[in-house]
Amino acid sequence: MNGMGIIATIIVGIIAGFIAEKVMNRNHGLLTNLLVGLGGALLGGLIAGLLDIGVEGWIESIIFATIGAILLLFLLGLVKRGAR
Repeated sequence: MNGMGIIATIIVGIIAGFIAEKVMNRNHGLLTNLLVGLGGALLGGLIAGLLDIGVEGWIESIIFATIGAILLLFLLGLVKRGAR
């Protein structure tokens, strides 16, 4: 998410966290969606970098942040399941 300000990053994080929440059939609050979305944005940015894909603009940022957030929720689900 090159060149995005803090407000834009927060908005992308909330949107990505919300979409990931619905895709993964979870129920979180706004703050958790933000945290999952921001973590997903970091993970999605890492994935995009490894694939040598430039991420510019709102739509691409939301897509990669959502992919990262879904992956993050999936991994967290595996960890929780393994801890039981």
